[in-house]
Amino acid sequence: MHKSEIIYLSKGLPKNSVYKNEAYVSGIWKEQSDELLVGFNQIDGDQVANPEYHGGSDRVVCVYPFEHYAHWESVFDCKLTPSAFGENLTPKGMKEDQVFIGDVFQIGEAVLQVSQGRYPCSTINKRNNNNLLLKRIIETGYTGYFFRVLEEGKITTDSHIKKLFSHPEQITVSSIHHLYFHDPSPSVAVIDKVLCVDELAGQWRNYLLDLKVKIQNN
Repeated sequence: MHKSEIIYLSKGLPKNSVYKNEAYVSGIWKEQSDELLVGFNQIDGDQVANPEYHGGSDRVVCVYPFEHYAHWESVFDCKLTPSAFGENLTPKGMKEDQVFIGDVFQIGEAVLQVSQGRYPCSTINKRNNNNLLLKRIIETGYTGYFFRVLEEGKITTDSHIKKLFSHPEQITVSSIHHLYFHDPSPSVAVIDKVLCVDELAGQWRNYLLDLKVKIQNN
């Protein structure tokens, strides 16, 4: 059983930024914090700029595995700042291939459930001043993922991470990413198996339903 630990906690409100002379507003710029007060719909002092595509009760806590930082720093020969991917929680020992949709963790006082992988957008490029990053994230599946909140509470940097429930279907975040982005001939049966996991969030459910329709119409 691998041991998980918190490396960083981060939160932040949307702010105005400029990238290549183009202004944009985003909540991706977060500051390190000693604690997060996690509610059912958002973290205190943490908001998204575009609620149509971000946030909501299925995507309260954004997670990005700490191990990926070393990978990207090596690939791009650069030093990344904490919360470089706009995440709230940067843990070690909880990569996308190590967690299943529907897994439940207690982190500090909060009880959290893995709801979906992150569908990354180009704001990650802007945040890190790197036009290649989004493409490489999609290639590797190093996307991060989200928790929904089952019990509200406080998380501190020294909070323990305890796994309370391992989902019996054992469908990892990374396997869904591969199915959607990289499987050359995805099958309806495999898609249906993922869709049978009730805990999968609506955003990814809709992506997979659309993929299923495309397959059936071909």
